[in-house]
Amino acid sequence: MADAKVKASAAVSPLAPGTFPDLPVIAGARFAVAQAGVRYKGRTDVMLCALAAGTTVAGVFTRSATRAAPVLDCEAKIGSTAADGAAIVVNSGNANAFTGATGVAAVSRVAEAAARRLGTAAERVFTCSTGVIGEPLPAERIEAVMDELAEALDEASLGEAARAIMTTDTFPKGAAAEVAINGTTVRIAGIAKGSGMIAPDMATMLAYVFTDAAVERSTLQAILSAANDTTFNAISVDGDTSTSDTVLCAATGQSGAPMISEQGSEAGRAFAQALHNVMRDLAHQIVRDGEGATKFVEVAVTGARSDADARKVASAIANSPLVKTAIAGEDPNWGRIVMAVGKSGAEADRDRLSIRFGDSVVAENGWISPSYREEIGAVYMKRSELVIGVDLGLGGGAATMWTCDLTQRYIEINADYRS
Repeated sequence: MADAKVKASAAVSPLAPGTFPDLPVIAGARFAVAQAGVRYKGRTDVMLCALAAGTTVAGVFTRSATRAAPVLDCEAKIGSTAADGAAIVVNSGNANAFTGATGVAAVSRVAEAAARRLGTAAERVFTCSTGVIGEPLPAERIEAVMDELAEALDEASLGEAARAIMTTDTFPKGAAAEVAINGTTVRIAGIAKGSGMIAPDMATMLAYVFTDAAVERSTLQAILSAANDTTFNAISVDGDTSTSDTVLCAATGQSGAPMISEQGSEAGRAFAQALHNVMRDLAHQIVRDGEGATKFVEVAVTGARSDADARKVASAIANSPLVKTAIAGEDPNWGRIVMAVGKSGAEADRDRLSIRFGDSVVAENGWISPSYREEIGAVYMKRSELVIGVDLGLGGGAATMWTCDLTQRYIEINADYRS
């Protein structure tokens, strides 16, 4: 992304939270940022996280057939043991995607530089990149600031890390939670970046969640994957899946709480709920920062033959350009929702279908509701936060997704992306 792109995206989204949250210190996780000049001038664009020995790391990654070199490298390393410390290095401005052998070599250079400086194994260094696709990553620029990064590591710098990983984002994204595990307080804090090229296909863009809980690695992986399905994997801005989507979760074990080794245990369920809440908060912030977005939209589907069918319908509505542009124009065109249901591939019966805008029943029994008036929908569509409800009347399947509108501003941002 060029400097002109950064200027074009400078206005903060009207859906942004009021302030960046106070993120708790996660014992065993230290952070630093630097200006490497990977692509941007005069702003931080590299983040380093150093993790204590014994930290377990879990991850979920894009299923894109054109996955970036850092994604492939993280996938290969994610099962590594936790005896040594670990590290995460993230750069913005360049995705190191579709860069062939050059991209693989760049990942190795960055990982090895961090490993040498931190005294850990390169197999425990996870690198991520986000930005322009198809341009070689200048790894030497990241290597050149590694000493600066290592010397600046601090437990209180997670907020700065959130800013360093931004590309077209208009605000940094953070969320946190606390939960009691056997009487001991466990802390969770996460950051994310994402604004465009957002569609559910595992996660969306980049997210990093840290906790001082002690969690066995396979259990952490299972909890993260389950939470991901109804958070990062349930949002869409534009229906496009990135080559770089990555979510990493690191558990340092520094809280003093007992080890969580079973997902279904009382401690496992409590931790999973807290982690889910942090991830959902971050996922919603990504939608709220959707490129050009002016509306935050919840799509709630019930009454499907199965949860999978409900997900198909929710996805068809959330990704429909016709639905999203109608929302942008504040047009209560419920016929476009009928269209999306019909094309979804899920089982549907026209005469059992009902549609709601918020609490107002718009259509039912295959026809417009007798109580509905166009002016009701028109007034509702002026809100900045909307709920579209669809009940298929066929069973107990349900799914919820979150999306935003599609505006002229989205076109402007992406037309100028590299200029």
